[in-house]
Amino acid sequence: MAEEASAAPQIKMQVLAQFVRDMSFENMVAQKGLTSAEVQPDIQVSVSLDARKRAQEGQYDVVTKFKVTSKNKVNGETLFLMELDYAGVFLVEGVPEEQLHPFLLIECPRLLFPFVRRIISDVTRDGGFPPLNIDTVDFLALYRQELARRASSQPQAVN
Repeated sequence: MAEEASAAPQIKMQVLAQFVRDMSFENMVAQKGLTSAEVQPDIQVSVSLDARKRAQEGQYDVVTKFKVTSKNKVNGETLFLMELDYAGVFLVEGVPEEQLHPFLLIECPRLLFPFVRRIISDVTRDGGFPPLNIDTVDFLALYRQELARRASSQPQAVN
């Protein structure tokens, strides 16, 4: 039994760098001169992920892309729009090839998420709104949804 445990690959993951790759924030309320009495926000958050192998052995770029849209429930007009691409460079070793894709798109974004949440909170606050503390993202569910979407968009074999 001790031999089986030692035969299992030792998984190593290290964050080598993390950074804002791209960010924009548009405050339509300030541009249009609306008052807070006219505003009832409805906030939508969409998330997408991307991962790529780097030239260095065992290194990968993982990018989390967040789009936060706040619309006024009263008239449907956009209050603010924020887009954030937050990236991490990861060293990943010992993960079997067949498990690498889900590892990169589930585990790596989980490590980046607290930093993304903080940036979104700070930018919305600094943009003149209450700080937006977005809910925790279930990256496993997001990964499964993407697999299901890809499977449904594949042409079906005809018998």
